[in-house]
Amino acid sequence: MTSPRERLMAEAAKRILVTDGAFGTEIQNWKLSEADYAGDLGLSHDQKGNNDILALTLPKVPESIHRAYFEAGADIAETNTFSANRISQADYGAEHLVREINVESAAMARRVADEFEARDGRPRFVAGAIGPTNKTLSLSPDVNDPGYREIDFDYLKGVYREQIDALVEGGADFILIETVFDTLNAKAGIMATLDAAADLGRDLPLMLSMTLTDLSGRNLSGHTVEAFWHAVRHAKPVTIGLNCSFGAEQLRPHVKTLSEICDTLIMIYPNAGLPNELGAYDEAPATTAGLVGEWAVAGQVNVLGGCCGSTPAHIRAIAEQVRGLAPRAIPTPPVRTRLAGLEPFTMAA
Repeated sequence: MTSPRERLMAEAAKRILVTDGAFGTEIQNWKLSEADYAGDLGLSHDQKGNNDILALTLPKVPESIHRAYFEAGADIAETNTFSANRISQADYGAEHLVREINVESAAMARRVADEFEARDGRPRFVAGAIGPTNKTLSLSPDVNDPGYREIDFDYLKGVYREQIDALVEGGADFILIETVFDTLNAKAGIMATLDAAADLGRDLPLMLSMTLTDLSGRNLSGHTVEAFWHAVRHAKPVTIGLNCSFGAEQLRPHVKTLSEICDTLIMIYPNAGLPNELGAYDEAPATTAGLVGEWAVAGQVNVLGGCCGSTPAHIRAIAEQVRGLAPRAIPTPPVRTRLAGLEPFTMAA
């Protein structure tokens, strides 16, 4: 039986794959009440806005979103678990439900993915989505005490491990560490994934996706996209890329950089443009598809999708835009010692 990594690589060799779009903005369209979110769990905190808990209280909502994205042409479903970790769920008094949320969310995505694969024989995949939490290991939350940290590396690694184990139990093919604003946070997630794989006795493929916080191409901890790659390439991720950040137009030079240096698949899923003054996203599906389609034509990407503001209509437009286009050929960079501070460093041969 072929592994998820082998199956994904085989499909990515044939065509440009499509991952799904935003979950949060799609859930907002349902205009759910506090009671809808809370269900009958009897939690003491207000649950409105706790999108992850809907796997337990109103599963028809995330399931319908998975279906809409697969109907639009997606090959990969990301679980609705961006904040399903002990740190983030503590804000809702629901940290004791972390395992259950992740298992149910992954099982739901797995069920729908398998259903669509059975229809036409085209492989569908499930990526267990892990967000950055609202803590940072690299920066102090107290401007008067630069050395202070709310949590340490080992604690965050444990938080991630709890979520990873549950996602795997639910049926996730990959662990997607996304919206990486702090590279050290990502490395805690990487270590947790590698430890989980060792305990499972099998490969547990990683997907890594950085988010840029300024137009110079750095994340919040200050790393450039090339420095980020140097810092995480040891983990042999099955995909590396960018999500959220800005619209596709602003990501163009950074996509080009990654495509030239990374010896793995490139996955990019930008926001549907930049938000307007009300925080809404106005970029039309055809516009987004046209912009990301330029990367496809240039041979710079292997997987495309959407982040904030993207809808099933955006994913459908992207899928149609890239149909028939050749996927990016994975380069074989020369063997060098490649290091990273905030900037990349490559030792000469």
